[in-house]
Amino acid sequence: MKKLLFWWSELKSTFWFIPVFIIISGITLAIGLVYWDSNSEFEPSGAIKYFFPGSPDSAKDILTIISGAMIGVAGTVFSITLVALTLASNQFGPRLVKNFMYDRINQTVLGTYVSLFIYCLIVLNTVKDTGEMQFIPLFSVAFALLMAIANIVLLIVFIHHVAISIQADHIIGNISINLSRHLAQLFPQDMGDRGDQQIHDIEKVKESHSSSQKLTCDFDGYLQYIDSEALMKDVSELDVFLDLYHRPGSYLVKDLELGEVYAHRNLKNDELYRLRQHFLGGKTRTPQQDAEHAIHQMVEIAARALSPGINDPYTAISCIDNLCSSLAYLTSIRFPSPYRVDASGTLRIKADVLTFAGMMDAAFNAIRQYARDSPPVIIRLMEAMITLSKFAKTEEQKGAIKKHAEMTWNLAKQQFEEKRDLEDLEKRYKKIP
Repeated sequence: MKKLLFWWSELKSTFWFIPVFIIISGITLAIGLVYWDSNSEFEPSGAIKYFFPGSPDSAKDILTIISGAMIGVAGTVFSITLVALTLASNQFGPRLVKNFMYDRINQTVLGTYVSLFIYCLIVLNTVKDTGEMQFIPLFSVAFALLMAIANIVLLIVFIHHVAISIQADHIIGNISINLSRHLAQLFPQDMGDRGDQQIHDIEKVKESHSSSQKLTCDFDGYLQYIDSEALMKDVSELDVFLDLYHRPGSYLVKDLELGEVYAHRNLKNDELYRLRQHFLGGKTRTPQQDAEHAIHQMVEIAARALSPGINDPYTAISCIDNLCSSLAYLTSIRFPSPYRVDASGTLRIKADVLTFAGMMDAAFNAIRQYARDSPPVIIRLMEAMITLSKFAKTEEQKGAIKKHAEMTWNLAKQQFEEKRDLEDLEKRYKKIP
């Protein structure tokens, strides 16, 4: 079931899902309204009759004008979107183009204009004016008029949205929101919930099994998802212990070792295949189980901002501020244990899990390395360490923060040419316990 939910989540996040859904809805609505008109005996009278076509020719003219206008505006919308994608790709990196393609407003606008175009074509084909028959789909044409007016408003909203969406602060803010949401989903437990923190003797567990076999990868690409519940069920039924070497977000090559299976007998190929099916891969990283995915997006923006061609330290500083906020949240949660036990309490899986120190490295190492020639960014990095030190609760967290503060301080001693800048940074460094 979880695997199906993952695939459904991936399907919904594709660029074409919403536009195709809206187009199919438009086709269905056209058929439904035409059917309603064919069975309706409604005759407009009074002032309301001016809102309905009075003849088949006027109905055809209205539908023709609307359909032509919609396909023309749809081309304009596509052009604006491509310009925004080009600007975003040049300034923030090609991997962030995916964020623009998945934007719900962009998808809705594109789908709505194409859908109304197809709607008008279908309704236009039903208008009849022959000697034997005359049919005017009154409600269908009236609905097309209302949608045309709504689409004009939607175009204004779209242009405003595109102008806002390519601003650096807006992009960084959206990535930060996504990062916070994904971290809350992946690490919902607070520091007070200790859970199963028992330390297991892995070597003893391995020695208790008579044989070991390599569990290899059957795809090239990123490990996107591990169906942990189904995997635990199978390793329990097979009575094996699985030592995993990789976690979601890792890039794997076909036939690379995913891990090692320890059993009381040699497993058959179909049994190894059964275990292998719980690991899903693809050509891109996804945020469902990869907590570092959004962090790397933020780091990429900062790295490009610090490049000589762009030289925008304030964008990098904004990335550091948002990363600091996310890392502050991580100081209050309990990272998952690498040990997974079944219902009977038997150790079945040792997983490769995230740690606070690893998240700190992912967030700040690359930015620090790219900030060698940018004293304001180095100073803000030290200020971020000061902030995080106030939230640190464990020795592991304090040690990771202190390590990054020391690396930032060592970099500053090598790069700062102004003595007073260095003295100012030293004062900040000494605030970190």
